[in-house]
Amino acid sequence: MSRFLAACRREEVDRPPVWIMRQAGRFLPEYRATRARAGSFLALCRTPELAAEVTLQPVARFGFDAAIIFSDILLPLAPMGVEFAFPDEGGPRVERALAGPDDWAALAPPADGAGTACVAEAIALVRERLPRETALLGFCGAPWTLASYLVEGGTSRDHVAVRAAMLAHPEAFHRLLGVLADAMAAYLRQQVAAGAGAVQVFDSWASALSAPRYAEFVVPALARLLHGLDDLGVPRIVYVSGGHLVPALAGLPCEVVSLDWRADLADAAAALPGKAVQGNLDPAALLAPPAAVRAATRAMLERVPARGYVANLGHGILPATPIESVAAFLDVVRGER
Repeated sequence: MSRFLAACRREEVDRPPVWIMRQAGRFLPEYRATRARAGSFLALCRTPELAAEVTLQPVARFGFDAAIIFSDILLPLAPMGVEFAFPDEGGPRVERALAGPDDWAALAPPADGAGTACVAEAIALVRERLPRETALLGFCGAPWTLASYLVEGGTSRDHVAVRAAMLAHPEAFHRLLGVLADAMAAYLRQQVAAGAGAVQVFDSWASALSAPRYAEFVVPALARLLHGLDDLGVPRIVYVSGGHLVPALAGLPCEVVSLDWRADLADAAAALPGKAVQGNLDPAALLAPPAAVRAATRAMLERVPARGYVANLGHGILPATPIESVAAFLDVVRGER
């Protein structure tokens, strides 16, 4: 039985399962070598054999309890007619920002999962090669985070354009979030059919919103997305940045809430009855020496619930993270409680 899947279902486990967001990435020398062979980030994402290779690398090195398929949250937007690029610096860029209702109305979910078969193929390859006890996660971007990329045209510090568009055109923005929710539900269903045993929805830019705005606009779209997976029987994880949003998540149809480093694990678990929690070490802590990493990890574990907990970071691992810091984090999770 997978330790990870059991913890997601709040079953008793011998120790907390552990994996790391962005664990297949630039902090690993083997990833950098494969990325150089691919020629570009998008080529790496869209070549199933290479995507499978980098998905498996951190599991081979560290023995994580879960692997997450190597991809990017923007990939399923391509078959919806959105063109984007990944320059070496500055994060992903949407070729033409979708500024208002007329642009949003042109978006529609693909009818048959076309355009993302490469992700499904990579998942199938990984599942064949992954140890039986290691879980495999599929993932997607949350409607709000995807909408932010579409309206802002890329990564944003303050999300002013999308926040203004949301308030200027509330009905149309609700429709946009609904279209994205339906498209992502279909995309996750495709991933589960290919072999993913759990799924995670990333709302990386959630912290840009106040709790009332998040509850009004985003929670209904998240619920719509998650309800689209009701019949699959796989754990559904929602990652939300911003500890102030935790109470708004209590009614979501998900099994796990993944928290950023600004949330308190004990307080969050109390505010989310019936749900497991995941997280939430500050990724910056792994830039410190191993002794400091161990101390920060022990402090985190003192705040976790006795049942229904998955150890992770509060955001993706930073590219400059030393390997020995990851090892220190894992040593504490695996050996101390």
